[in-house]
Amino acid sequence: MRIVLVGTAYPLRGGIAHYTALLYRHLTRKGHDVEVLSFKRQYPAFLFPGKTQIDEGVELIPLRSVPLLDSTNPVSWIRTFFWLKKSRVDLLLFKYWMPFFAPCYATVAFLARTFLNIPILYLCDNIVPHESNVADRTLSRIGLRFVDFFIVQSETVLRDLLLYRPDAVYRKVPHPVYEIFPPSLPKTTARKKLGIRDQRVILYFGYIRAYKGVPCLIRATAWVVKKRLHVKLLICGEFYEGREEALDLIDQLHLHDVVQVHDRFIPNEDVGLYFCASDLVVLPYVSATQSGIVQVAYHYNKPVVVTRVGGLPEAVSDGKTGYVVPPENPEALGNAILSFYRDKKENAFVRNVKKEKQKYSWDRMVEAIESFMASGH
Repeated sequence: MRIVLVGTAYPLRGGIAHYTALLYRHLTRKGHDVEVLSFKRQYPAFLFPGKTQIDEGVELIPLRSVPLLDSTNPVSWIRTFFWLKKSRVDLLLFKYWMPFFAPCYATVAFLARTFLNIPILYLCDNIVPHESNVADRTLSRIGLRFVDFFIVQSETVLRDLLLYRPDAVYRKVPHPVYEIFPPSLPKTTARKKLGIRDQRVILYFGYIRAYKGVPCLIRATAWVVKKRLHVKLLICGEFYEGREEALDLIDQLHLHDVVQVHDRFIPNEDVGLYFCASDLVVLPYVSATQSGIVQVAYHYNKPVVVTRVGGLPEAVSDGKTGYVVPPENPEALGNAILSFYRDKKENAFVRNVKKEKQKYSWDRMVEAIESFMASGH
């Protein structure tokens, strides 16, 4: 099958680009002819909250990509149509994660579907953003209109999809494990490389915005320390907002020796160091649909604490592969961390993670994509 996969690709940075590369690799391994249609400009600079949109790390999976799309330039959307017209395409597969791209995606999908008779498949991370508004909901209706098939990866996203497209033809497939990153290192080796001497290390990983709940995790860490359990909290990721609030809170709670902040986008080749150095990965989100961070943690066989929001509890078996706690509750979050260490849960949780992550396979995702074409729906 000749598949054009629309999404971000290296040298653009972030989880979507990593996902695109992994999907490309597994589709090509199954014998499909795949080309990635990427962006020459993903966001106008004034709309991007980070320091750079470019991945300055190593490209981990080389792929065939054509950077044609500009998210805000309709001329590039028309050029993309003519590029598709010159190619033989059996399936146009869009990685869809936010309505900002809806006008671009909808235009390309409409033209390809109407004039080239190419089936359109959306692989959805989100339908509406975590902090949605009326404009987002309007754009979502536009973006989802000219689509034949959908794949969702959590029950929350499925509910959102059916709200906007009650007639949607869909498959639900769990978000596969992020196996793109370097192999595991022994914990002692990773800690030595990072200069960490502490015996108990917990990790927050990913960019930081208000809905990620980092202040709650800082307060939970202070609660754990008051219970006379020494831990080291690594906060690793670029602050998109809330940096001063977080640093002031660390200062107010006298956690300078406890919390280590790495305010930067972690290069691909270094991601494994932070996960391998940690015992437990924590996602203290206030709201969510799903998160690829759980799948990175599972790749490194790390237990996870998540909050009971969106699709996060679907990926964590409470009391087996980690804990599920209420959002915005520092004491509950702190108690989960305390229980993990005082009840010596690490070895059992790691064994369970190794078993659990088998269901988050890329083969299941590829089979779902193939099934649409085999059955016609």
